[in-house]
Amino acid sequence: MILEILTPEKKIYDGKVHGVQMPGISGSFEVLDKHAPLVSALKAGKIKVLKDKSLTVDSIFEVQGGFVEVLHNRVTVLVEGAKQV
Repeated sequence: MILEILTPEKKIYDGKVHGVQMPGISGSFEVLDKHAPLVSALKAGKIKVLKDKSLTVDSIFEVQGGFVEVLHNRVTVLVEGAKQV
C-alpha cells in the first residue's frame, strides 16, 4: 500500500509500505496492506512505518494531532506537525 504523511508545510513521507501503526484518539491501531476503508482522528504520538511482512519498523515519526484516511490501499495522514525520530 502507499503511505503519505502530510503537514501544512510539506510532505514528509511518501512510499510503499506493508503497514503503519498510529496513535488514535481511543488508542493505538495498525493498518496493514488491503485494509478496509477508514477515517480516524489521531492524537499526538508516534507513527511507525512497517516496511515488510516481518513488521520491521523502518521509520518513526513524532506527530501532533491530525487525521488519517485509508481508501483503495492508500493511507493519507494529515497532521499539524511532524518530525522523524
